[in-house]
Amino acid sequence: MCPHAIEVETPVSDGEGCALCSASLDDLGVRLHDGVATLRVWSQNASAIELVIFDETDLDWETAQLALERRPGGVWEITTELLKPGTRYALRVDGAHSPGNTFNPETLLLDPYARGLAQGDGYEEWRSVVIEDGFDWGGVAKPQTSLDRSVIYEGHVKGLTKRHPGVPPALHGTYAGVAHPAMIEYYRELGITAVELLPVQAFASEPRLLDRGLSNYWGYNTLNFFTPHAAYATEDSRKEGPEAVLREFKGMVKLLHEAGLEVILDVVYNHTNEEGIGGPRTSLRGIDNALYYRQQEDGSYIDTTGCGNTLDTATPAAARLVLDSLRYWTTEMQIDGFRFDLATALGRDAANSYDPQHPLLHAIRTDPVLADAKIIAEPWDVGFGGWQTGNFPTGWSEWNDRYRDRVRNFWLSDIDYARRASAPTGIGGFANRLAGSANTFSDERGPLASINFVTAHDGFTLSDLVSYDVKHNEANGEGNHDGADMNRSFNHGAEGPTDDPVILAARRKAMRNLLGTLLFSAGVPMLTAGDEFGRTQRGNNNAYCQDSAISWLNWDHEPWQQDLFAHASLLTRLREENPALRPLRYARLGEHIPNASVMDWYDQDGETMEVEQWNDPRNRTLQYVASSTPDKEAFNRILLVVHGTESPIDVRLPEIDGVSRYVALWSSAEERPSPVETVHRPGDVLALPGTSMRLFRAE
Repeated sequence: MCPHAIEVETPVSDGEGCALCSASLDDLGVRLHDGVATLRVWSQNASAIELVIFDETDLDWETAQLALERRPGGVWEITTELLKPGTRYALRVDGAHSPGNTFNPETLLLDPYARGLAQGDGYEEWRSVVIEDGFDWGGVAKPQTSLDRSVIYEGHVKGLTKRHPGVPPALHGTYAGVAHPAMIEYYRELGITAVELLPVQAFASEPRLLDRGLSNYWGYNTLNFFTPHAAYATEDSRKEGPEAVLREFKGMVKLLHEAGLEVILDVVYNHTNEEGIGGPRTSLRGIDNALYYRQQEDGSYIDTTGCGNTLDTATPAAARLVLDSLRYWTTEMQIDGFRFDLATALGRDAANSYDPQHPLLHAIRTDPVLADAKIIAEPWDVGFGGWQTGNFPTGWSEWNDRYRDRVRNFWLSDIDYARRASAPTGIGGFANRLAGSANTFSDERGPLASINFVTAHDGFTLSDLVSYDVKHNEANGEGNHDGADMNRSFNHGAEGPTDDPVILAARRKAMRNLLGTLLFSAGVPMLTAGDEFGRTQRGNNNAYCQDSAISWLNWDHEPWQQDLFAHASLLTRLREENPALRPLRYARLGEHIPNASVMDWYDQDGETMEVEQWNDPRNRTLQYVASSTPDKEAFNRILLVVHGTESPIDVRLPEIDGVSRYVALWSSAEERPSPVETVHRPGDVLALPGTSMRLFRAE
């Protein structure tokens, strides 16, 4: 029986039932067997496909050309002893000229399923390489951290270690560097559970960037869906070849797993580096342009990604390409999860409308190979109807931009506005995000559908968020027109660097409030690398092309940065120690729901919040009590006090049945966390400074 139990509108020619499971799409790429290899390539519209073999050292020297034979279902096949581990090869594809097709039998193309790549002299001079997969994992298993215990750390392979003094220079900016003992010790001290890496599937920089002396630093421009990006390997591995690059990548994963850390990949399946018509022709465009990319009837591209092309996942071959790539990274590379860039594009049907029941979205979540993988959507693209936060299928988690915006508003733009007039909104919307965004995600999906974040690679860093009112992207060479204009940031009285101690203190407290909110909210927190010590990009909110000190983490920290790190590591520990902060499900009034947190809300006087108080702009103080309903962990109850104006206030701790004392665990008002756990009684009155938070364990 088909594991996906789905139908596709346009099945392959020999397919019955689930088109994604059609046998004609099995075993594409090169498979080694019995001293020979079989190459299978899919192209419904081609009239001929030729395999070209190259010399090992001279990628321009063709040593053999062999014709592939057409098989049912649009697959072309050849079995030959010339394809062996290390062989460099390419494809030439011919076909009829008509709207939608762009065949050119002179162009050398990559095998979409190539496991290795070699680059020649030019931008488009790539060759596929036959790889013999094999690696000794030494019995190291995936950590399989549950979502409720996950703390995701989003970072860039190069940026993480390029300047780290504890990592040997030969490993700076490499896969090996990411898993160096100095980095593993740091991850553990910080308390994260998963490293989410910006794209590591082989990518290429756009010609327009190269012409300006820049490069695509982030990597959202995929060249091949199966191959690790070679530039992130050490020089020794690169010299040894694609198999050594693969071993280094797997070695990184193995070491991180040994340390109990998961590896999540940011994957870009929505488009490729081939851009719009006239852009680089490296693979899919020359193999079957009409069926791999979304197009109008005249052959013009339907671009819902803003990158020139959109993969047409309404066709079985394109959808299967994505699914097979995910299976490969999950099994051969032992990856623990995936964050899907512009995931809405993957869920568009043949009419280009988003469908939450799209066969590919369903298959990703139901495929047995991916059963334990963390599946995370960036739930938007730039096409019509592209914003789909909260509308992905059960089993998917989503980047929650509503959370990001509301939290930024509450602690930053609302405070900025209040300095000129009064706070524009009350605390109700913020409380909803704190409690797991139940107005965005269904009961069935629960709070773990929400990937909570305040910052990400795209946008201001945490430090810049509290230091700049506007973007400063001049270094990108686009006249400061790129990047978001709406940032919900607040510079606290000075744009950028300042020596004003009052402004600097306000900024530091704002960062602590944002980090505290992130780690104490129901859902899955994602921390952007460097935010834990207040790194800056000097106001650049779109550093995608900055392979420079703007993007690399600086590990030389001032005392205030060390203090901020101490707060961040304490916050992750408190989240782990208090299950009431990380419910798996939403609570329901009058029902006992296992692994939900029963939430009660009190005002500054310790009285139950009244309906009219929630959205009253004059009321921005809240006491939030969460009581766990565990089935495995011990019972836990916390009190979180939130005060969202710059004026100090007195707060009376609520009197609750079964609570005799409150143990103070954390305060955002402190420059460095206090090691002393003070005890307070119900009914005690505490003085809170402006814009601050406090966490207590209720006993």
